[in-house]
Amino acid sequence: MNRRIRAALGVALTAALVSTVAPTPAAAHDRRPTVLALPDGFQPEGIAAAGRYAYLGSRATGEIYRADLVTGAGARLSPPTGTPSLGLKVDPRGRLFVAGGTAGDARVVDARTGAVLARYQFASAPTFVNDVVLTRDAAWFTDSNRPVLHRLPLGHGGALPPADGFTTLGLTGDFQQSGTGVNLNGIAPTPDGRALIVVQSNTGTLFRVDPATGVTTAVDVPGHRFDNGDGLLLLGRTLVVVQNRLNQVALVELNRTGTAGTVRRILTDPDFDVPTTVAAALGRLYLPNARFTTPPTPTTPYTVVAIDGR
Repeated sequence: MNRRIRAALGVALTAALVSTVAPTPAAAHDRRPTVLALPDGFQPEGIAAAGRYAYLGSRATGEIYRADLVTGAGARLSPPTGTPSLGLKVDPRGRLFVAGGTAGDARVVDARTGAVLARYQFASAPTFVNDVVLTRDAAWFTDSNRPVLHRLPLGHGGALPPADGFTTLGLTGDFQQSGTGVNLNGIAPTPDGRALIVVQSNTGTLFRVDPATGVTTAVDVPGHRFDNGDGLLLLGRTLVVVQNRLNQVALVELNRTGTAGTVRRILTDPDFDVPTTVAAALGRLYLPNARFTTPPTPTTPYTVVAIDGR
């Protein structure tokens, strides 16, 4: 009898100890906010991330805001310019490359101080310099009003070119400018780094671009269109495609050359309110809510939403 009691107590004690020391899910210890508040009236569009910080541009004023992704706190990095700040990318040297929308330009901004390091006037109206991607030797910008890409070459050690040191690459092949809506939008490299991928928002098509010639070919993604395609982000061989007014994100598994892909998953979130672009940081995807369907006012609230992008 005593032996059975001792055995039962041992089992109970072991169970209690296991229950006590069992690890809790990682999410229970993750105090990072999943929704980050931006200043009222900010009207975000682009986002870039480095370490624990995200950088966001205002399409209304051109202001750039820096947010701490761990605490949710933030502050203005760069003051209003009077022209838009749309697509953003940050390089390892702490420089932000900013697409200037209707201003037809690009700026390079110090991500620590907010100082403008350089400015490049690509085009005059009609123009809409929308998004940017950084490759090994250049920054490439899309223009939603023209069938071109603007190339900003980066020299030894990432040296910036002079104000007139950019080139414009005309696009040929499968891509055709369509109507008056938003055409070229997001841009990313192919997995092998030898070409570029762009999305045409108003046709829902992905195109591979030869950066030497401008020749484009439609990316073969059977059974799927990317209507309202906006920001693109390449993570390994997964292309993240934000579909803004559909409030969803498509994960596309590409082949190495970027000529074909398969939609692996569609992500949604109840906090989405027309997300536009995407950045990866701290094991998450972060997307600003542009709220295109909500009339903007000085007191309209705006947010950034964090999701699991696996």
